[in-house]
Amino acid sequence: MPLSDPNPLLGPWAGPYGGVPPFATVRVEHFAPALAATMAEELAEVDWIAESPAAPTFENTIAVLERAGQKLDRLIRIYEVYASTMSTPTFQAVEREWAPRLAAFEDRITQNDRLFARIDAVYRTGEANGLTAEQERLAWLVHTRFVRSGARLGLSEKRRVAERNERLAVLETTFAQNLLGDEDAALPLGKGDLAGLPEAVKAAMAAAAAERGFPGSCVVLNTRSSVEPFLSYSARRDLREKVWRSFVRRGDNGDARDNKPVIREMLRLRAERAHLLGYPTHAHWRLEDQMARTPERALELLEEVWPAAVTRAREEVTEMQGLADREGAGIAIEPWDYRYYAEKVRKARYDLDESEIRPYLELEKLREGMFFVAERLFDLHFRPARGVPVYHPDVRVFEVRRGGGELVGLWYFDPFARPGKKSGAWMSEYRLEERLGGAVTAIVSNNANFLKAAPGEPVLLGWDDAVTLFHEFGHALHGLLSNVTYPSLSGTQVPRDYVEFPSQLLERWLLTPEVLGRYAVHAQTGKPIPSALVERIARSAKFNQGFAVVEYLSAALVDMKLHLADGEVDPAAFERETLASLGMPREIVMRHRLPQFAHVFGSDGYSAGYYSYLWAEVLSADGYAAFSEAGDPFAPAVAVRLGQALAAGNSIDPALAYREFRGRDPSVAALMRWRGFPVPPPGDGAAMAR
Repeated sequence: MPLSDPNPLLGPWAGPYGGVPPFATVRVEHFAPALAATMAEELAEVDWIAESPAAPTFENTIAVLERAGQKLDRLIRIYEVYASTMSTPTFQAVEREWAPRLAAFEDRITQNDRLFARIDAVYRTGEANGLTAEQERLAWLVHTRFVRSGARLGLSEKRRVAERNERLAVLETTFAQNLLGDEDAALPLGKGDLAGLPEAVKAAMAAAAAERGFPGSCVVLNTRSSVEPFLSYSARRDLREKVWRSFVRRGDNGDARDNKPVIREMLRLRAERAHLLGYPTHAHWRLEDQMARTPERALELLEEVWPAAVTRAREEVTEMQGLADREGAGIAIEPWDYRYYAEKVRKARYDLDESEIRPYLELEKLREGMFFVAERLFDLHFRPARGVPVYHPDVRVFEVRRGGGELVGLWYFDPFARPGKKSGAWMSEYRLEERLGGAVTAIVSNNANFLKAAPGEPVLLGWDDAVTLFHEFGHALHGLLSNVTYPSLSGTQVPRDYVEFPSQLLERWLLTPEVLGRYAVHAQTGKPIPSALVERIARSAKFNQGFAVVEYLSAALVDMKLHLADGEVDPAAFERETLASLGMPREIVMRHRLPQFAHVFGSDGYSAGYYSYLWAEVLSADGYAAFSEAGDPFAPAVAVRLGQALAAGNSIDPALAYREFRGRDPSVAALMRWRGFPVPPPGDGAAMAR
């Protein structure tokens, strides 16, 4: 089939709402020629800036650089949608070819000596040029990005950095595609294999089976949203072990998709790059421009919480083992038993079974609940958008307006698992809000991997999935609320350990009576969730926190320590030995073992940065306390200050943005109270101090 002419990836976005991505006309064959053309065009734009005979100013250097490459930026946004949600073998071949070329392209820009000389001149004379605070912030960020990419290195060192970047891009793509291959697996189950599973879970598994060519059966997909409900309810211990082992061995099966050799090479190259750039380790390079600033400060926070989490986890195991013994199970609690017996303990202690909650957690009602929160906090109103093409029939689009009718942007919603879609949940930005060349509204998306129900049946979520839904919506609101001039400062373009603050903060509204009482409605009867059940949910909020925190913290600690190591590293031995040195409870595994740690190895984004979830959780716990202190989860004055902090994007230092919202620096005490751990004495939590 011949390519359409012109290539839809090369033109401006047409249609309503200031233009929308042309998903209806894009095909995989369009990417390669479009990438070649737009990369060449941006390099020409960069050369024009670098070779300008005019004295460098903010407007003719930094601002023009912000405008450069708009065609490529639009293309990359669509490219990333395909990489994460439409990853067919044909597209994967495109990724493998273009990943190193894109890395080399970035280096050609950041290692352009004449361009950097102009940026450096503007940065050094910024105050003399009378820049605004936002312009000064952008000049600093651009200058910092170039320096950290090697702009000051000699020619030989620049070449060596570029070689490592190209190879790392190949390895990141390989890691992600290996993981996706292992996650495409599905375990078929017969009728005798379903003991203990709630009807809603069985229905979702049956729908997944029908979609994958197993009509009349049920399947467990090798993804978190499918595995965790099975491990929580299945009475078949042999199958729990089989499902658990398949899940934790993703990328670690000694076959062609084994990720351990990939990790070993990535760690070596990251360390070499850090040394070339003048840093002792990759971790020091990654954290220099984050809120934490140094690996030592991040580790201090992780290690402050770790002992309390391990102590609580051991208490949980003791309680579960006692229950198993009283039942005469004749077992020692193993990792594949943890969720199953945790649910039994929850039932015994709080008279609360998650299967009792699930019928009230209907996806569509919870989506309405998120919209309600956005309206009450930020005066944002969502309604279905018309005439907007999508890349898959599962995707829906909503327009977002302020109360007065002003268009804020678009929100795409892609909630279901399918082959070729990476696991987990995430937010993407298709277009950044900015005002550099006139007002441009944001286009954002939320993506998840929930299991579809049978046709005509409601999609019911577990509590953790409901929390995830609100978490990702917090990221979307961060992008939608943005109010800046320059795209590089827009929305979520903030340090990694701050970007999780709005998302973790929004999770708190799920548990509010205003949301549960109105939107937790029984899928069959339509009756609201009983207040007594809400009370039991609230009482159990601190339940199983030892498991949750140890599962996360172990991954964060291993990530940081791994990237502080220097020289050749054996990933399997390092993971095993580090966990042993930490005193990791044997009944728990890391939330992401190294061979499947896509945050850290599927891209560079969270490498030496997984700690950021805990750093941001300190901010979110302390931030939500502002609403608690006001006596209202929707306190208008607090909501206004929060909206202003999020709207600022990266136009001001995030520490200052938080301080202006809260009136002070954050305290770790609110996090410890939220998790049910002992609160440190006043003055502790120095890791968060500036």
